[in-house]
Amino acid sequence: MVVWLSMVKMTFTIDEDTAEILRRISTRVQRPQSQVLREAIRHYEPHAGQLSTEERKRRVELFDRVIARIPKRPATEVDAELREIRSSRRQGWQRKTARRG
Repeated sequence: MVVWLSMVKMTFTIDEDTAEILRRISTRVQRPQSQVLREAIRHYEPHAGQLSTEERKRRVELFDRVIARIPKRPATEVDAELREIRSSRRQGWQRKTARRG
């Protein structure tokens, strides 16, 4: 009996098509299915969670459209608007015009 000190025994379920692919690859490369699976996981890991080329392109295009819509104003104008907003918030959002009625 072979004892693998650095191995962890796991049990999981895969669909029949995937199991058949694993068996075929194992036979073709003449390696145990567990080794094929380990190598596949090592190959997959660097790419896990990364965006596809299409998704990356779509997000860059969206970012470019959003950036293009940002109004081009002088910083002093933006600062003045922010001061006005902060001031109105401190005043409790009171209306500037008298109510009719």
